[in-house]
Amino acid sequence: MEKRGFTLLEIIIVLAAVAVGVVLFFMQMMNVDALRRDESRKIAINAMYFNLEEDFYMEHGYYPEEIGPDVLRAMDPNLFTDPIGWVLGTEGSSYRYEPSDCIDGECKHYVLRGILEKEDIFTRQSRN
Repeated sequence: MEKRGFTLLEIIIVLAAVAVGVVLFFMQMMNVDALRRDESRKIAINAMYFNLEEDFYMEHGYYPEEIGPDVLRAMDPNLFTDPIGWVLGTEGSSYRYEPSDCIDGECKHYVLRGILEKEDIFTRQSRN
């Protein structure tokens, strides 16, 4: 009489292989999520940059000392909040606006930075 079925060792090997596959899948999903957040940060920094250059500077002839939805009105206000929920200018935000050469709120230069998870810091700076 022949016994049918799997041995305990075969079941353990299959379960271990499935567990490794599940772990690899979730690790890859975490990487994909981080890359998606990084792309959102780049999009927001680029939107701020183009609004500063093409709208604000062209109209005023200088850069503001601070930026936000009230200053860059042509921009979607949601873009000032980073993908994890921190607003530009608050501690913990992955967005930085660093104006320089400012006199009475009118600045000659700035640097925008987006702190990314999977790449180096994404930087845009004033053209002038």
